[in-house]
Amino acid sequence: MKFCSHCGSSQLEFRVPDGDTLKRHVCAVCATIHYQNPKVVVGCLPVWEDLVLLCKRAIEPRRGLWTRPAGFLENGETLGAGALRETLEEASARVEIGDLYTMISLPHISQIYVMFRARLLDLEFGPGSESLDVRLFREEDIPWGDLAFRTITRTLRNYFLDRKLGAFPLHVSALEKRAPREPALAGAA
Repeated sequence: MKFCSHCGSSQLEFRVPDGDTLKRHVCAVCATIHYQNPKVVVGCLPVWEDLVLLCKRAIEPRRGLWTRPAGFLENGETLGAGALRETLEEASARVEIGDLYTMISLPHISQIYVMFRARLLDLEFGPGSESLDVRLFREEDIPWGDLAFRTITRTLRNYFLDRKLGAFPLHVSALEKRAPREPALAGAA
């Protein structure tokens, strides 16, 4: 951080503000404390009968690999509204959002993934501007070696196991480190 977004000063200090426990950027001119918090990635796992909808990424990172429709939550948006928007943007798909299904913390890149189960309302879908392809897959046809992120792999494996067990509990977990071949996320996951 080089400038204060409140007054424009370049006199920023990185210190623990009074009453806080963590170092923050603090403006030496106007005393504004600049908090930097994790970004929320929201999306869903759209399902039609025994098939799941996946999108092939048209953007970096991980261009050409498969993912679920998901992206960063916008200001003023609820989690559910964000999941609906991302699914429409990336897959041109209309869904009915179901239960919250997966929350995965990625502290090493300051992101939190929030995924819902969802039901496709129809079979009218296709690639949006961030997707090269959009397809429905049976479990045995999932391109496991071509999934973009570990969050997708974890969610899909949980989903197929839960489907066999007949119950879909909320899965809360964390991925502490990046996999050796996985880049830091700069875009939707």
